[in-house]
Amino acid sequence: MAKLIPKSPRFVPRPRFGSRRNKRIGSRKTGLRIRKIVIHVQASFNNTIVTVTDIRGRVISCSSAGTCGFKGPRKGTPFAAQTAAINAIRTVANPNMQQAEVLIKGPGPGRDAALRAICQSGILLSFIRDVTPMPHNGCRPPKRRRV
Repeated sequence: MAKLIPKSPRFVPRPRFGSRRNKRIGSRKTGLRIRKIVIHVQASFNNTIVTVTDIRGRVISCSSAGTCGFKGPRKGTPFAAQTAAINAIRTVANPNMQQAEVLIKGPGPGRDAALRAICQSGILLSFIRDVTPMPHNGCRPPKRRRV
């Protein structure tokens, strides 16, 4: 015959408040009603990264030439930058969209192509700003090369 073990108070399962299981599980990105977005375009010579955020800086969607399937030197092309911009904007383009700000950083060839793709998407642009960091007589150059 099985022995009955009395339950002690410390082994009683307690409801777990504040755990991850009690929260609503689902996609946060489905119910977004954002009226103003900021589109960050980072164009280097090897890749172009497009990030869409709200005005507080929280990332809504992002894409790059590498995630769009381009490999090697083709990541730095203007067509790859255009594809990355279209993929990043596709998730947030909705009729409630009022305006967007575009911040472009870097010297790469994908700058203009990404901006052209953003303009063709139908989003109203409030301003376009170049935020490429420029050194104000910054670091000391390396010493002269002796051959």
